Amino acid sequence: MGQLQHLSSPAAPADLSECHPNHQILFEPIQIGPVVAPNRFYQVPHASGMTEANPRVRAAFRGTKAEGGWGVVSTGAVSIHPSSDDSPLPFARLWNEADIASHALTTEAIHRHGSLAAVELWHGGAVVMNRTSRLPPLSPSGISWAATHIGFMGQLRPKKMTGADIDDVLEWQRLATRRALDAGFDILYVYAGMGYLGYEFLLPEYNHRDDGYGGSLENRVRFVREMLEVTRDEAGSRAAVALRISLEELRGKPSQHYESEAHGVVSLLSNVPDLWDVKMDSSPNDCGASRFRPEGAHEPIIDFVKRVTDRPVVGVGRFTSPDTMVSQIRRGVLDLIGGARASIADPFLPNKVREGRNDDIRECIGCNICIASWHDGVPVRCTQNATAGEEWRRGWHPERFTRTETPDSLLVIGGGPAGLEAALVAAKQGFEVTIAERADDWGGRVLQESQLPGMATWRRVRDYRVWALSQMGNVSMFTNSELDAEAAISFGADHIAVATGARWTRRLYSSLEIAVEPLDHPQVYTPEDVYSETVLGDRVLIFDYDNYYLGGVLSEHLAAQGKTVTYATPAGHASAWTFMTNELPFVYQALARRGVAIHTTTNLMGFDGARAAMQNLFNASPLEIDADSIVIVGHRESRDAVFEALVASEPVGGVQPSLHLVGDALAPGAIVHAVHSGHAFARGLVDEETIYLRDEPIVPAEPTRVFPR
Repeated sequence: MGQLQHLSSPAAPADLSECHPNHQILFEPIQIGPVVAPNRFYQVPHASGMTEANPRVRAAFRGTKAEGGWGVVSTGAVSIHPSSDDSPLPFARLWNEADIASHALTTEAIHRHGSLAAVELWHGGAVVMNRTSRLPPLSPSGISWAATHIGFMGQLRPKKMTGADIDDVLEWQRLATRRALDAGFDILYVYAGMGYLGYEFLLPEYNHRDDGYGGSLENRVRFVREMLEVTRDEAGSRAAVALRISLEELRGKPSQHYESEAHGVVSLLSNVPDLWDVKMDSSPNDCGASRFRPEGAHEPIIDFVKRVTDRPVVGVGRFTSPDTMVSQIRRGVLDLIGGARASIADPFLPNKVREGRNDDIRECIGCNICIASWHDGVPVRCTQNATAGEEWRRGWHPERFTRTETPDSLLVIGGGPAGLEAALVAAKQGFEVTIAERADDWGGRVLQESQLPGMATWRRVRDYRVWALSQMGNVSMFTNSELDAEAAISFGADHIAVATGARWTRRLYSSLEIAVEPLDHPQVYTPEDVYSETVLGDRVLIFDYDNYYLGGVLSEHLAAQGKTVTYATPAGHASAWTFMTNELPFVYQALARRGVAIHTTTNLMGFDGARAAMQNLFNASPLEIDADSIVIVGHRESRDAVFEALVASEPVGGVQPSLHLVGDALAPGAIVHAVHSGHAFARGLVDEETIYLRDEPIVPAEPTRVFPR
């Protein structure tokens, strides 16, 4: 299976005739141990929610990135042994020979486009709870990793590793390396970051050993060194060996002999791996949402690495700008530009830079819906790229579309995220498209929300689609155009898509966790009132049971205006669902900076214009909050009146257009749902209607032992 021969020397030079001269450095090949990456674009390991149960989905997802020009395409975490079991979170595995075939599908899909395939061999140590394998988690000193959020909690505590346990892990790494080579991988990882086993050996808080693996920094580095060495010994010249390491906590630790322990670790291991993949410690810091972390935010932590090693260095930073990428390379911060979220939002980002199509890059907005997919245990989703995870299941390609054989006309009513996506996909399929928006600008809720604190990057959802539509000769765009059913029918389109969005309501939240009757008072408002700059009082209560970002963002927004803001929610945390998107710690920090008081597990019972009557959701204890305005962020209702009128209308000339309800008008949700809805509708105008293909695991004819020795 191994396919290294064609990758061990540089491929033919890329055609850079259309590439901006400043960006051509991004397409220089670079040596990584015994293999050569064809360019500087490196899709670093990232979770995808795709396990051995979805081998074809996984292969198509990674293969599409290789087709889009990423020189290296990596897997997510691949467990080397059942003692590294992250259930119920999705993860891949190389536990025995039966796992090789599904990974070979991925390497073949990547190699087909001349890219290198990397595998993130992983042991989770004390972080995993081994809920399925029921094996004791492993830890250098038997110390639990302090995961305090419900989704990660478990009641099984790790065992202290013996010398025999260390030998076992080294052997498991060797066997996993052999299987990875048989699957065709070109770069093999040792993972020492994010709280996982190798990292636990590096940190003195978790490593209290008094043998050769504990105490001094040199001793604490030994386990990682041996993992690298056993990987190299097995791989030989067939593949490169990479070390993925978190540096944030280590950089904050003083050292007797180095500037910090981070400097010490890199110095001691300087030339042991073929590649350094450097990152932050916790997921919220490493994969920070754009609300709180700008592009290139990792640089202050990882900028020293290239001064210590002469091996190539890759790192991330939600890079979307080619100028920023070039700056990182020319200033000696990185050798390869790592992309995870950026590669999901636009798998063809490298090719677009090479072809001088920078305006056509579908830039990541940093919403972290992709990360929420992993927390949900499902294939990856993306707000900007509705095709992510659907490449095999639905046959959706991010850049190719089936052309209609009959160029019918389509009228889209509503220019929010669903309407814009529907119009764009339909236009790319050859339809004559007219899109009408009642407001004086495009974007719907995206335009409104992007003006709130930290949300500017989200405007890319609107900007990319408006720009793309403006480049197409078969699209007519009209703002300030509110259409009723009669006007829509008289337009004479073959198809009508109603994407009129949804409205926030003033409904309350019951103890049964359902929305009940609205709170009827003139000083009760919705987010739309805030967007329209309705004058609120000086003391504002935000009552949030939407539980995503908006309640917290509105609290910041109003507090920045000088108002005294109180945030209350029936949930256990402020903006509770932002735990799924890595934002929760920063939400609390932002609210604290603005002086916003927070009340959780609290329900709103009534309001007299001066005080809000609150009640604990569980024990009914009362609470009064001084407020002269309340903003309820909770239930939304579809704006479907135009659609209902269209359904009831008489056809013109005996011809009735096909009618479709899309986006929030169909079912209110996050922006990712609206974009996907618009995309699916437009694809369905041409392609055979199929919900999706069901993937099946590749399994041997007979059961196999989970981990044969």
